[in-house]
Amino acid sequence: MTSEISCFKAYDVRGRIPSELNQEIAFKIGAGVASHFSTKSVVVGYDVRPSSLDILDALARGIASHDSEVISIGLCGTEEIYFATNHLNTDAGVMITASHNPADYNGLKIVGSGAMPVSMDSGLGDIKSIAESVEYNANIKPDINNADVRDSYLDEILSFIDVDNIKPMKIVVNSGNGCAGPVVDALESRLPITFIKIQNEPDGSFPNGIPNPLLIENREVTSQAVIEHKADLGIAWDGDFDRCFFFDASGSFIENYYLIGLLSEELLRSNPGDHIVHDPRLVWNTREEVLKARGTPVLSKAGHSFIKEAMRANKAVYGGEMSGHHYFRDFYYSDSGMIPWLLLLQNISNSGQSLSELVDDRIQRYPVSGEINTKVDEPGVLLERIKEHYLPQQPIIDDLDGYSFEFSDWRFNLRMSNTEPLVRLNVESRGDEKLMNDKTEEILDLIKNLS
Repeated sequence: MTSEISCFKAYDVRGRIPSELNQEIAFKIGAGVASHFSTKSVVVGYDVRPSSLDILDALARGIASHDSEVISIGLCGTEEIYFATNHLNTDAGVMITASHNPADYNGLKIVGSGAMPVSMDSGLGDIKSIAESVEYNANIKPDINNADVRDSYLDEILSFIDVDNIKPMKIVVNSGNGCAGPVVDALESRLPITFIKIQNEPDGSFPNGIPNPLLIENREVTSQAVIEHKADLGIAWDGDFDRCFFFDASGSFIENYYLIGLLSEELLRSNPGDHIVHDPRLVWNTREEVLKARGTPVLSKAGHSFIKEAMRANKAVYGGEMSGHHYFRDFYYSDSGMIPWLLLLQNISNSGQSLSELVDDRIQRYPVSGEINTKVDEPGVLLERIKEHYLPQQPIIDDLDGYSFEFSDWRFNLRMSNTEPLVRLNVESRGDEKLMNDKTEEILDLIKNLS
Protein backbone atom coordinates (compact mmCIF):
# COMPACT_ATOMS: atom_id res chain seq x y z
CA MET A 1 0.00 0.00 0.00
CA THR A 2 1.43 3.37 -0.99
CA SER A 3 1.01 6.58 1.01
CA GLU A 4 1.54 10.06 -0.45
CA ILE A 5 4.68 11.88 0.72
CA SER A 6 3.98 15.61 0.45
CA CYS A 7 7.43 17.09 1.14
CA PHE A 8 8.87 16.51 -2.35
CA LYS A 9 9.30 19.82 -4.20
CA ALA A 10 10.53 20.64 -7.72
CA TYR A 11 14.25 20.31 -6.87
CA ASP A 12 14.49 18.89 -3.35
CA VAL A 13 12.62 17.66 -0.30
CA ARG A 14 11.38 20.15 2.25
CA GLY A 15 8.71 20.08 4.96
CA ARG A 16 7.62 20.93 8.47
CA ILE A 17 8.83 18.67 11.29
CA PRO A 18 7.21 16.26 12.11
CA SER A 19 3.95 16.57 10.14
CA GLU A 20 5.52 16.66 6.66
CA LEU A 21 8.99 15.21 7.32
CA ASN A 22 9.86 12.79 10.11
CA GLN A 23 11.98 9.72 10.78
CA GLU A 24 9.63 7.32 9.00
CA ILE A 25 9.55 9.48 5.87
CA ALA A 26 13.33 10.03 6.01
CA PHE A 27 13.83 6.25 6.21
CA LYS A 28 11.66 5.72 3.14
CA ILE A 29 13.48 8.45 1.18
CA GLY A 30 16.83 6.91 2.16
CA ALA A 31 15.64 3.60 0.73
CA GLY A 32 14.42 5.43 -2.37
CA VAL A 33 17.81 7.08 -2.90
CA ALA A 34 19.69 3.80 -2.48
CA SER A 35 17.32 2.00 -4.85
CA HIS A 36 17.19 4.69 -7.55
CA PHE A 37 20.96 5.10 -7.74
CA SER A 38 21.75 1.40 -7.01
CA THR A 39 24.21 2.67 -4.43
CA LYS A 40 27.15 0.95 -2.84
CA SER A 41 27.97 4.13 -0.90
CA VAL A 42 26.17 7.38 -0.07
CA VAL A 43 27.73 10.44 1.56
CA VAL A 44 25.51 12.44 3.91
CA GLY A 45 25.87 15.70 5.83
CA TYR A 46 23.58 17.92 7.85
CA ASP A 47 22.91 21.49 8.91
CA VAL A 48 22.34 22.96 12.37
CA ARG A 49 18.61 22.31 12.79
CA PRO A 50 17.43 20.52 15.95
CA SER A 51 15.86 17.74 13.86
CA SER A 52 18.90 17.06 11.64
CA LEU A 53 20.48 14.26 13.68
CA ASP A 54 17.20 12.34 13.96
CA ILE A 55 16.67 12.71 10.22
CA LEU A 56 20.27 11.56 9.64
CA ASP A 57 19.73 8.41 11.70
CA ALA A 58 16.51 7.49 9.89
CA LEU A 59 17.90 8.37 6.45
CA ALA A 60 20.96 6.21 7.12
CA ARG A 61 18.76 3.30 8.17
CA GLY A 62 16.82 3.60 4.93
CA ILE A 63 20.03 3.63 2.87
CA ALA A 64 21.42 0.70 4.88
CA SER A 65 18.25 -1.28 4.18
CA HIS A 66 19.67 -1.69 0.64
CA ASP A 67 23.05 -2.89 1.93
CA SER A 68 24.68 0.43 1.07
CA GLU A 69 27.50 2.08 3.01
CA VAL A 70 26.66 5.42 4.66
CA ILE A 71 29.48 7.96 5.03
CA SER A 72 28.83 11.04 7.17
CA ILE A 73 30.90 14.22 6.85
CA GLY A 74 29.03 15.77 9.77
CA LEU A 75 27.91 19.39 10.08
CA CYS A 76 28.59 21.03 6.73
CA GLY A 77 27.31 23.16 3.89
CA THR A 78 25.51 21.81 0.84
CA GLU A 79 28.53 22.41 -1.39
CA GLU A 80 30.64 20.18 0.85
CA ILE A 81 28.31 17.32 -0.10
CA TYR A 82 28.84 18.18 -3.78
CA PHE A 83 32.57 18.07 -3.12
CA ALA A 84 32.43 14.87 -1.06
CA THR A 85 30.42 12.90 -3.65
CA ASN A 86 33.33 13.46 -6.03
CA HIS A 87 36.19 13.32 -3.53
CA LEU A 88 34.96 10.07 -1.96
CA ASN A 89 33.63 8.72 -5.27
CA THR A 90 30.21 7.81 -3.84
CA ASP A 91 27.12 6.86 -5.85
CA ALA A 92 24.99 9.61 -4.31
CA GLY A 93 25.03 12.41 -1.78
CA VAL A 94 22.35 13.78 0.54
CA MET A 95 22.46 17.07 2.43
CA ILE A 96 20.01 17.38 5.31
CA THR A 97 18.93 21.02 5.27
CA ALA A 98 15.99 23.34 4.82
CA SER A 99 18.35 26.21 3.96
CA HIS A 100 16.56 29.49 4.84
CA ASN A 101 13.27 27.96 6.03
CA PRO A 102 12.20 28.35 9.71
CA ALA A 103 13.79 26.15 12.39
CA ASP A 104 10.81 23.77 12.52
CA TYR A 105 11.42 22.76 8.89
CA ASN A 106 14.00 20.40 7.46
CA GLY A 107 14.71 18.85 4.11
CA LEU A 108 17.00 16.87 1.83
CA LYS A 109 19.06 17.96 -1.17
CA ILE A 110 19.92 14.89 -3.23
CA VAL A 111 22.57 14.41 -5.92
CA GLY A 112 23.84 11.45 -7.87
CA SER A 113 27.41 10.41 -8.65
CA GLY A 114 29.62 13.38 -9.55
CA ALA A 115 27.15 15.72 -7.81
CA MET A 116 24.71 15.32 -10.72
CA PRO A 117 21.50 17.15 -9.73
CA VAL A 118 18.07 15.55 -9.70
CA SER A 119 14.72 17.25 -10.14
CA MET A 120 11.18 15.94 -10.41
CA ASP A 121 11.65 14.94 -14.05
CA SER A 122 15.21 13.63 -13.68
CA GLY A 123 15.17 11.22 -10.76
CA LEU A 124 13.45 12.92 -7.84
CA GLY A 125 10.03 11.73 -9.00
CA ASP A 126 11.32 8.15 -9.16
CA ILE A 127 12.79 8.44 -5.65
CA LYS A 128 9.40 9.72 -4.44
CA SER A 129 7.55 6.78 -6.05
CA ILE A 130 9.93 4.25 -4.52
CA ALA A 131 9.77 5.93 -1.11
CA GLU A 132 5.97 5.82 -1.11
CA SER A 133 6.03 2.04 -1.61
CA VAL A 134 8.68 1.31 1.07
CA GLU A 135 7.70 -0.31 4.35
CA TYR A 136 9.19 1.37 7.41
CA ASN A 137 11.55 -0.79 9.47
CA ALA A 138 12.63 0.77 12.76
CA ASN A 139 14.85 -2.19 13.65
CA ILE A 140 17.59 -1.71 11.06
CA LYS A 141 20.81 -0.46 12.64
CA PRO A 142 22.82 1.75 10.29
CA ASP A 143 26.59 1.50 10.17
CA ILE A 144 27.61 5.13 9.69
CA ASN A 145 31.26 5.72 8.84
CA ASN A 146 32.60 9.20 9.53
CA ALA A 147 34.89 11.02 7.09
CA ASP A 148 36.65 14.37 7.53
CA VAL A 149 36.91 16.10 4.14
CA ARG A 150 37.05 19.72 5.35
CA ASP A 151 40.76 20.34 4.62
CA SER A 152 40.50 18.81 1.16
CA TYR A 153 37.41 20.90 0.47
CA LEU A 154 39.27 24.06 1.53
CA ASP A 155 42.13 23.13 -0.82
CA GLU A 156 39.58 22.82 -3.61
CA ILE A 157 37.87 26.20 -3.17
CA LEU A 158 41.18 28.00 -2.62
CA SER A 159 42.48 26.58 -5.91
CA PHE A 160 40.20 29.11 -7.67
CA ILE A 161 42.48 31.96 -6.60
CA ASP A 162 46.15 32.77 -6.13
CA VAL A 163 46.26 33.15 -2.36
CA ASP A 164 49.69 34.81 -2.49
CA ASN A 165 48.20 37.73 -4.44
CA ILE A 166 45.36 38.43 -1.99
CA LYS A 167 45.93 41.73 -0.19
CA PRO A 168 45.18 42.14 3.53
CA MET A 169 41.60 43.26 4.12
CA LYS A 170 39.08 43.59 6.92
CA ILE A 171 35.81 41.79 6.16
CA VAL A 172 32.58 41.44 8.14
CA VAL A 173 31.19 37.90 7.83
CA ASN A 174 27.67 36.99 8.95
CA SER A 175 26.94 33.26 9.04
CA GLY A 176 23.40 33.75 10.36
CA ASN A 177 24.06 31.04 12.98
CA GLY A 178 24.07 28.56 10.09
CA CYS A 179 26.81 26.29 8.79
CA ALA A 180 29.25 28.85 7.33
CA GLY A 181 30.94 29.76 10.62
CA PRO A 182 33.20 26.69 10.96
CA VAL A 183 34.36 27.06 7.34
CA VAL A 184 35.22 30.74 7.88
CA ASP A 185 37.11 29.74 11.04
CA ALA A 186 39.06 27.10 9.10
CA LEU A 187 39.91 29.55 6.30
CA GLU A 188 41.19 32.19 8.70
CA SER A 189 44.73 30.82 8.93
CA ARG A 190 44.96 30.43 5.15
CA LEU A 191 44.11 33.99 4.10
CA PRO A 192 45.57 37.43 4.95
CA ILE A 193 42.09 38.57 5.99
CA THR A 194 40.88 39.98 9.29
CA PHE A 195 37.40 38.56 9.78
CA ILE A 196 34.87 40.44 11.91
CA LYS A 197 32.50 37.58 12.76
CA ILE A 198 28.86 38.05 13.67
CA GLN A 199 26.28 35.31 14.32
CA ASN A 200 29.18 32.91 13.69
CA GLU A 201 28.22 30.10 16.07
CA PRO A 202 26.03 27.39 14.51
CA ASP A 203 22.70 27.41 16.37
CA GLY A 204 19.69 25.64 14.90
CA SER A 205 17.24 27.68 16.98
CA PHE A 206 18.33 30.69 14.89
CA PRO A 207 18.29 33.16 17.79
CA ASN A 208 18.94 36.09 15.45
CA GLY A 209 16.26 35.14 12.92
CA ILE A 210 16.16 32.88 9.87
CA PRO A 211 19.43 33.10 7.90
CA ASN A 212 18.12 34.59 4.67
CA PRO A 213 19.94 37.79 3.63
CA LEU A 214 17.52 38.27 0.73
CA LEU A 215 15.03 39.52 3.35
CA ILE A 216 15.60 43.27 3.71
CA GLU A 217 15.05 43.14 7.48
CA ASN A 218 17.96 40.69 7.82
CA ARG A 219 20.53 42.96 6.15
CA GLU A 220 20.79 45.73 8.74
CA VAL A 221 23.02 43.85 11.20
CA THR A 222 25.67 43.13 8.54
CA SER A 223 25.44 46.64 7.11
CA GLN A 224 25.89 48.26 10.53
CA ALA A 225 28.83 46.00 11.40
CA VAL A 226 30.62 47.00 8.16
CA ILE A 227 30.17 50.68 9.03
CA GLU A 228 31.08 50.25 12.71
CA HIS A 229 34.30 48.33 12.01
CA LYS A 230 35.24 50.38 8.92
CA ALA A 231 35.46 47.11 7.00
CA ASP A 232 36.36 46.80 3.31
CA LEU A 233 33.21 44.78 2.63
CA GLY A 234 30.66 42.47 4.20
CA ILE A 235 29.51 38.95 3.31
CA ALA A 236 26.40 37.12 4.55
CA TRP A 237 25.19 33.59 3.87
CA ASP A 238 22.00 31.59 4.11
CA GLY A 239 21.74 28.56 6.41
CA ASP A 240 23.56 25.98 4.26
CA PHE A 241 25.79 28.67 2.67
CA ASP A 242 25.06 27.77 -0.92
CA ARG A 243 24.16 31.44 -1.46
CA CYS A 244 26.26 34.46 -0.54
CA PHE A 245 25.43 38.17 -0.41
CA PHE A 246 27.62 41.26 -0.45
CA PHE A 247 27.83 44.68 1.18
CA ASP A 248 30.27 47.42 0.17
CA ALA A 249 32.37 49.55 2.55
CA SER A 250 29.47 51.97 3.09
CA GLY A 251 27.26 49.08 4.25
CA SER A 252 25.15 49.16 1.08
CA PHE A 253 23.71 45.84 -0.07
CA ILE A 254 24.92 44.95 -3.57
CA GLU A 255 22.42 43.09 -5.75
CA ASN A 256 23.83 39.75 -6.90
CA TYR A 257 22.94 40.72 -10.46
CA TYR A 258 26.04 42.91 -10.58
CA LEU A 259 28.21 40.17 -9.06
CA ILE A 260 27.35 37.89 -12.00
CA GLY A 261 29.01 40.39 -14.34
CA LEU A 262 32.03 40.78 -12.05
CA LEU A 263 32.57 37.05 -11.61
CA SER A 264 32.11 36.46 -15.34
CA GLU A 265 34.78 39.04 -16.06
CA GLU A 266 37.15 37.49 -13.50
CA LEU A 267 36.75 33.93 -14.83
CA LEU A 268 36.90 34.93 -18.51
CA ARG A 269 40.37 36.41 -17.92
CA SER A 270 41.73 32.88 -17.62
CA ASN A 271 39.05 31.26 -19.83
CA PRO A 272 38.77 33.61 -22.85
CA GLY A 273 35.92 32.93 -25.26
CA ASP A 274 34.10 30.67 -22.80
CA HIS A 275 30.37 30.46 -22.15
CA ILE A 276 28.57 32.11 -19.23
CA VAL A 277 25.08 30.91 -18.26
CA HIS A 278 22.62 33.33 -16.64
CA ASP A 279 18.92 33.43 -15.78
CA PRO A 280 16.32 35.65 -17.53
CA ARG A 281 15.18 37.76 -14.60
CA LEU A 282 17.74 40.51 -15.28
CA VAL A 283 20.00 40.28 -18.32
CA TRP A 284 21.28 43.51 -19.86
CA ASN A 285 24.26 44.10 -17.56
CA THR A 286 25.35 40.46 -17.66
CA ARG A 287 25.24 40.28 -21.45
CA GLU A 288 27.20 43.50 -21.83
CA GLU A 289 29.86 42.47 -19.30
CA VAL A 290 30.28 38.99 -20.78
CA LEU A 291 30.54 40.24 -24.35
CA LYS A 292 33.00 42.95 -23.28
CA ALA A 293 35.16 40.24 -21.69
CA ARG A 294 34.93 38.23 -24.95
CA GLY A 295 32.69 35.54 -23.54
CA THR A 296 29.45 34.05 -24.84
CA PRO A 297 26.31 34.65 -22.74
CA VAL A 298 23.79 31.77 -22.61
CA LEU A 299 20.25 32.25 -21.29
CA SER A 300 18.75 29.54 -19.08
CA LYS A 301 15.57 29.09 -17.09
CA ALA A 302 16.18 29.90 -13.41
CA GLY A 303 16.71 27.02 -10.99
CA HIS A 304 19.78 24.97 -10.22
CA SER A 305 18.81 21.95 -12.35
CA PHE A 306 18.27 24.13 -15.43
CA ILE A 307 21.40 26.23 -14.92
CA LYS A 308 23.57 23.15 -14.38
CA GLU A 309 22.09 21.43 -17.42
CA ALA A 310 22.79 24.47 -19.62
CA MET A 311 26.32 24.73 -18.24
CA ARG A 312 27.08 21.09 -18.98
CA ALA A 313 25.63 21.40 -22.49
CA ASN A 314 27.87 24.40 -23.23
CA LYS A 315 30.81 23.41 -20.98
CA ALA A 316 30.30 26.88 -19.49
CA VAL A 317 32.94 28.06 -17.03
CA TYR A 318 30.38 29.83 -14.83
CA GLY A 319 26.67 30.27 -14.25
CA GLY A 320 24.98 32.90 -12.12
CA GLU A 321 21.50 33.56 -10.75
CA MET A 322 20.52 36.89 -9.26
CA SER A 323 19.07 34.95 -6.28
CA GLY A 324 22.66 34.49 -5.03
CA HIS A 325 23.49 31.09 -6.54
CA HIS A 326 26.83 30.95 -8.37
CA TYR A 327 27.89 27.81 -10.28
CA PHE A 328 31.36 26.76 -11.43
CA ARG A 329 32.39 24.24 -14.08
CA ASP A 330 35.56 23.41 -12.16
CA PHE A 331 33.51 22.74 -9.02
CA TYR A 332 31.53 19.90 -10.63
CA TYR A 333 29.12 22.36 -12.30
CA SER A 334 27.82 23.00 -8.78
CA ASP A 335 26.94 26.10 -6.81
CA SER A 336 29.16 27.48 -4.07
CA GLY A 337 28.70 30.23 -1.52
CA MET A 338 32.43 30.38 -0.78
CA ILE A 339 34.11 30.56 -4.21
CA PRO A 340 32.36 33.84 -5.23
CA TRP A 341 33.77 35.96 -2.42
CA LEU A 342 37.23 34.43 -2.87
CA LEU A 343 37.12 35.44 -6.54
CA LEU A 344 35.91 38.89 -5.53
CA LEU A 345 38.88 39.28 -3.14
CA GLN A 346 41.16 38.40 -6.03
CA ASN A 347 39.49 40.98 -8.27
CA ILE A 348 39.78 43.68 -5.59
CA SER A 349 43.43 42.74 -4.92
CA ASN A 350 44.45 42.73 -8.60
CA SER A 351 42.48 45.81 -9.65
CA GLY A 352 43.21 47.97 -6.62
CA GLN A 353 39.54 48.97 -6.64
CA SER A 354 36.98 48.63 -3.87
CA LEU A 355 33.76 46.67 -4.33
CA SER A 356 31.77 49.87 -4.80
CA GLU A 357 34.24 51.12 -7.41
CA LEU A 358 33.88 47.82 -9.27
CA VAL A 359 30.07 47.95 -9.40
CA ASP A 360 28.95 51.60 -9.12
CA ASP A 361 29.16 52.28 -12.84
CA ARG A 362 27.19 49.09 -13.62
CA ILE A 363 24.49 50.03 -11.08
CA GLN A 364 24.11 53.43 -12.75
CA ARG A 365 24.04 51.90 -16.24
CA TYR A 366 21.41 49.31 -15.33
CA PRO A 367 19.40 50.22 -12.20
CA VAL A 368 17.15 47.41 -10.96
CA SER A 369 14.13 46.99 -8.71
CA GLY A 370 15.38 43.98 -6.80
CA GLU A 371 13.08 40.97 -6.73
CA ILE A 372 9.59 41.83 -5.49
CA ASN A 373 7.30 38.97 -4.46
CA THR A 374 3.52 39.33 -4.45
CA LYS A 375 1.04 36.72 -3.23
CA VAL A 376 -1.75 36.09 -5.74
CA ASP A 377 -4.49 33.46 -6.00
CA GLU A 378 -3.90 32.41 -9.61
CA PRO A 379 -0.34 33.28 -10.73
CA GLY A 380 -0.70 31.66 -14.16
CA VAL A 381 -3.87 33.60 -14.98
CA LEU A 382 -2.24 36.83 -13.81
CA LEU A 383 0.76 36.35 -16.12
CA GLU A 384 -1.54 36.02 -19.13
CA ARG A 385 -3.45 39.17 -18.15
CA ILE A 386 -0.19 41.13 -17.80
CA LYS A 387 0.85 39.86 -21.23
CA GLU A 388 -2.43 41.00 -22.78
CA HIS A 389 -1.99 44.42 -21.20
CA TYR A 390 1.47 45.01 -22.72
CA LEU A 391 0.91 43.39 -26.14
CA PRO A 392 -0.30 46.66 -27.76
CA GLN A 393 3.07 48.26 -26.88
CA GLN A 394 4.77 45.60 -29.05
CA PRO A 395 7.57 44.54 -26.68
CA ILE A 396 9.93 41.69 -27.43
CA ILE A 397 8.45 38.84 -25.38
CA ASP A 398 10.33 35.79 -24.15
CA ASP A 399 8.54 32.94 -22.36
CA LEU A 400 11.54 30.85 -21.30
CA ASP A 401 10.77 31.44 -17.61
CA GLY A 402 7.53 33.24 -16.92
CA TYR A 403 7.40 36.24 -19.26
CA SER A 404 10.17 38.70 -20.06
CA PHE A 405 9.05 41.92 -21.77
CA GLU A 406 11.74 44.02 -23.43
CA PHE A 407 11.22 47.63 -24.53
CA SER A 408 13.81 50.03 -25.93
CA ASP A 409 14.91 51.48 -22.58
CA TRP A 410 13.45 49.15 -19.93
CA ARG A 411 12.47 45.53 -19.44
CA PHE A 412 10.91 43.28 -16.84
CA ASN A 413 10.48 39.62 -15.98
CA LEU A 414 7.47 38.21 -14.18
CA ARG A 415 7.49 34.57 -13.18
CA MET A 416 5.68 32.20 -10.85
CA SER A 417 7.25 30.66 -7.77
CA ASN A 418 7.80 26.89 -8.01
CA THR A 419 6.65 26.31 -4.45
CA GLU A 420 4.29 29.14 -3.38
CA PRO A 421 1.32 31.11 -4.82
CA LEU A 422 3.61 34.03 -5.63
CA VAL A 423 4.69 36.03 -8.64
CA ARG A 424 8.24 37.38 -8.68
CA LEU A 425 8.93 40.69 -10.42
CA ASN A 426 12.26 42.11 -11.61
CA VAL A 427 12.58 45.39 -13.50
CA GLU A 428 15.64 47.07 -15.06
CA SER A 429 16.26 50.09 -17.26
CA ARG A 430 19.03 51.56 -19.34
CA GLY A 431 20.52 54.18 -17.04
CA ASP A 432 17.22 55.74 -15.91
CA GLU A 433 16.47 55.00 -12.27
CA LYS A 434 13.28 57.10 -12.27
CA LEU A 435 11.93 55.18 -15.26
CA MET A 436 12.75 51.89 -13.55
CA ASN A 437 10.97 52.98 -10.35
CA ASP A 438 7.95 54.32 -12.26
CA LYS A 439 7.59 51.12 -14.27
CA THR A 440 7.98 49.00 -11.13
CA GLU A 441 5.07 50.87 -9.52
CA GLU A 442 3.06 50.56 -12.73
CA ILE A 443 3.45 46.77 -12.82
CA LEU A 444 2.79 46.35 -9.09
CA ASP A 445 -0.46 48.31 -9.54
CA LEU A 446 -1.38 46.06 -12.48
CA ILE A 447 -0.67 42.95 -10.38
CA LYS A 448 -2.96 44.29 -7.67
CA ASN A 449 -5.74 45.26 -10.09
CA LEU A 450 -5.59 42.23 -12.39
CA SER A 451 -5.23 39.45 -9.82
